[in-house]
Amino acid sequence: MIDALLRELYATSAAEFVAVVLGVSYVLLILKCNRLGWLAGAASSIIYVYLAARAHLPMQSVLQFYYVVMSVYGWRNWTRAQQQQGGGIGRLPVRNHVLALLAIALLSALTAQWLRRETHAAWPYLDSMTTWISLFATWLIARLKLENWLYWIAADSVMAYLFAAQGYPFTAALFLTYMVIAVFGFREWLHKYRLQSA
Repeated sequence: MIDALLRELYATSAAEFVAVVLGVSYVLLILKCNRLGWLAGAASSIIYVYLAARAHLPMQSVLQFYYVVMSVYGWRNWTRAQQQQGGGIGRLPVRNHVLALLAIALLSALTAQWLRRETHAAWPYLDSMTTWISLFATWLIARLKLENWLYWIAADSVMAYLFAAQGYPFTAALFLTYMVIAVFGFREWLHKYRLQSA
C-alpha cells in the first residue's frame, strides 16, 4: 500500500503540485484575514478546473471556476471591509443556516440525478453535495461570516475521499490539510469575533 501511494505521489503532475501549494497558501492567508489569499486561491482554482474535469468530477470543475469568480468578489469585499469601521467577522442567523442546508440537500439530489443521466460522473451525489456546500461556504467566507469554517470541515473531508478514490492522493492530502486548517481557522476567527464583540 505504501509503495502504491509513493508511485502515485511520484506520478503527481507539476500542475497538481502547484495547485496544492497555492491552495494551502490561500487557506493560510485567509485564516489570517489576509486578502492576498484570494489571489493564491484564484490561481489554484484555475488549475483545478482542468484537473477536476480530467478526473471526471464535473461539478468539482464547475466549483473551481466559481472559486475564481468568488476570488474577485472576496478580494473586493475584504478590501471594502478593511476600509470601513466595524467591517470585521460576523455571524449568520441560525434560520439562514437551516434554509441553506435544506437548499443544499435539494440541489444536491437534483444535480446528482442529472449527473447520473448525462455524464460519467464517478460519485454524482457526493460530487454534487460538496459542490453546493462549497458554493455556500465560499460566499460565507467572502462575506466574513464565522460559520464558513464549519461548512469547510464537512466539505473538505468528503472531497478528500473523492479525490483519493479517483487516484489523486496528493490532492486528497490537500483536502485533509484544508480540513485541519479549517478547524484552526474556526478557532482563530471565533477568537477575533469575541474580541471585536467585546
